[in-house]
Amino acid sequence: MKCEFAGRTDRQKLWPWRRKTAWLLAAALLLGLTGCGGQKTAENAGGETEAAETDGAPAEDADEIELTLWVYPIGGWGSSSTISPLVSAFHRACPDIEVTLRTLDYANGDAEVEEAIAAGETPDIVVEGPERLTANWGARGLMADLSDLWESETAKDIYESVEAACRCSDGNYYIYPLCMTTHCMAVNRDLFEAAGAWQYVDEETHTWSTEDFIAAVEALRAYGVEQVAAVYCAGQGGDQGTRALVNNLYSGTFTDPEHTRYTVNSPENVKALELLKDMEGIDFDGTMVGTDEIKKFCSGELAMGFCWNVGQEITQTISNPNLNFDIFPMAFPTDDGDFNLQGGIWGFGVFDNGDAERIEAAKTFIRFLTENESQYTQAVLATTFWPVRDIPNIYENDELMTEYSIFQQYLGDYYQITPGWVDARAAWWNMLQEIGNGTPVQEAVEDFEKNVTQETADEN
Repeated sequence: MKCEFAGRTDRQKLWPWRRKTAWLLAAALLLGLTGCGGQKTAENAGGETEAAETDGAPAEDADEIELTLWVYPIGGWGSSSTISPLVSAFHRACPDIEVTLRTLDYANGDAEVEEAIAAGETPDIVVEGPERLTANWGARGLMADLSDLWESETAKDIYESVEAACRCSDGNYYIYPLCMTTHCMAVNRDLFEAAGAWQYVDEETHTWSTEDFIAAVEALRAYGVEQVAAVYCAGQGGDQGTRALVNNLYSGTFTDPEHTRYTVNSPENVKALELLKDMEGIDFDGTMVGTDEIKKFCSGELAMGFCWNVGQEITQTISNPNLNFDIFPMAFPTDDGDFNLQGGIWGFGVFDNGDAERIEAAKTFIRFLTENESQYTQAVLATTFWPVRDIPNIYENDELMTEYSIFQQYLGDYYQITPGWVDARAAWWNMLQEIGNGTPVQEAVEDFEKNVTQETADEN
């Protein structure tokens, strides 16, 4: 395996180019890297990008290793046109390793991976978060241990909270992190101002109290807004928003601090759910998931959205020419001023296919994108999220990213690695549906507890 690329670089050699608008990055990377790669790509109708040799290149080497890379839609990495230049740069440095890219979506991605597992045809590398790579596939013994990557000098700079979320209960690491972000909510500023609800928003800190939230909803209703917001619960898509909403309103939690059990059935969470159920203008909508809510919010049908982050704003700014109001991102309302927002951590996992050489080649790909600081910075910027270690001024002069960086200080506990996580997510949206269909809140949270406790016991 012939690879020629530098390892870690000093921060003084940090990639000097700084974007002024977040949405320009994908095009810049595409133009900047395709000219130096030894690879060209072509996207087929299934969303898969297949590598092809450039004209005049030698015939395929018999010793070439072919890897498959499956990527969930993580910010800008949801587009193959953004990732392909990074893959091309790797292929130039390591011409004996061919990487075939496939982009997934959250509607069908899990099913596709599970089908691949059942067929014994798993991808070599998959890019997602600890809740899938560690708490699900890793805990099931399907992933290769990446602990050796964590022994590098670069890994020592990764934030402790991120490392803790990446470490499995068995002590192994089934993910090597790339980026992180903090999820938030958003409001229609134009509508808030027209309804007299803007007075309840702290514009400087992007925060508000539970009382402010209630007053704002009432003002919007009085102004004539019928559906102010939706507690979407057709499935698990975007459930980080509904969990954060409920947990923050009256200082509830989703799990215990040790991530051993679920604490949804608590007086604080029951009080929050009862508040939402009784509020005029807040609907429990069993026909919507997070992506549906985003569409309704960005079309002006909802005054606020609970499924939001900086990646959503960038996407909507580009893809929605009819967006005609000012989106203002907000922390979820809380009663005690202690904001706990849901975080997202994403990185690389390697399925253990029994081929040591391919596993090592996959690790080489991960090292290429993470150990050289210049290359790592480009990879993180392509996600439109934040690095998992300190990269000073990475978004200097970028007003949008600077605005959203305020939420990093409100990052709460990363509890998505609690045993039984897959079943807890399903139980959560089923519980919300029950409430929307008229089941008393206390009964619904007790059903959640019974279902998750039983499923977790079966796991163990």
